[in-house]
Amino acid sequence: MTIELLFFYISIAVLFYCYAGYGILLFIINGFTRLFIKKNTGETTAELPHITLIVAAYNEELVLEQKLVNTMALDYPAEKLSIIFITDGSTDDSGSIIRRFPGVTLLHEDERKGKYAAIKRAMKEVRTPVVVFSDANTILNSDCINKIVGHYKNPVIGGVAGEKKILVNPEAGAVGQVEGIYWQYESFLKRLDAGFYSVVGAAGELFSIRTSLFKEMDDQVILDDFVISMQVCLEGYRIAYEPGAYATETASSSLREEEKRKIRISAGAYQSVGYLRSCLNIIKYPLLSFQYISRRVLRWFFCPVLLVILLVMNIKLVYDQPGVLLFTVLLYAQCFFYLLAFAGWL
Repeated sequence: MTIELLFFYISIAVLFYCYAGYGILLFIINGFTRLFIKKNTGETTAELPHITLIVAAYNEELVLEQKLVNTMALDYPAEKLSIIFITDGSTDDSGSIIRRFPGVTLLHEDERKGKYAAIKRAMKEVRTPVVVFSDANTILNSDCINKIVGHYKNPVIGGVAGEKKILVNPEAGAVGQVEGIYWQYESFLKRLDAGFYSVVGAAGELFSIRTSLFKEMDDQVILDDFVISMQVCLEGYRIAYEPGAYATETASSSLREEEKRKIRISAGAYQSVGYLRSCLNIIKYPLLSFQYISRRVLRWFFCPVLLVILLVMNIKLVYDQPGVLLFTVLLYAQCFFYLLAFAGWL
């Protein structure tokens, strides 16, 4: 076998595992687990816990009233639900809008230090055993809190990831359509992750943790939702997945808007590896490390390089062996694959 073929097949194998094989593997493992192992539901209790809902809102006056109306309509005992909106750095009319809603605590400082810094400041005001985080531009289903807190009956659960749904306008462009498909795929993988061991990072639109498991880090954290939820796993707890608790968000209106969001996520992904080095410790966290490497590290660090290697090897093989149909078909398929990658969906 030539060196070109070797690199070609290695690249194909790793890319297939990252984008499809890992999900197939977990689907098979989870199937056998359900057949032979009875799921442990942990301790049960009929009493609903006190919880705090935190929403970080920077210059969100256009969506803030709708978010507040949605929040006040949540189906959870009012005496057990504390609500904090934090608007640090906002220069719009957010504060005035929030003050019109009794029972909502407003935190505001003129200086903007970033979302994670705002969350840290809000966490100092939390006096409940459970905290739920949500974004200002998302709408929650009314029963989401009840669905989330039910998982805390199990003492090994340290956090709960809700589902993110994309509201796609039929008249919207391809970006919105693809974004909706992408999050359906991500939700499917999160369901598999939770069935195997733990969700590997929650989405900030809706997730929850036990308050005692929140660990402060420096204000420069970009992917606050991912880092906060993974810290819970490093404490020896698991993140459950609850599709019955979901946050609905409007799809990106343009490719440029989506590009900006993906650049931020990519920068935060590389940064988070430094904060979460312990997740690579396969001795101390064997299951978590397997999931973290398969779901995140391979996609973030290895797949971009392998995509380039695969393209170069593919072109060389087609040039050297023009009669080999397999390489030619794969080359055309790869061009489509790169278009998806350029759009930020891989």
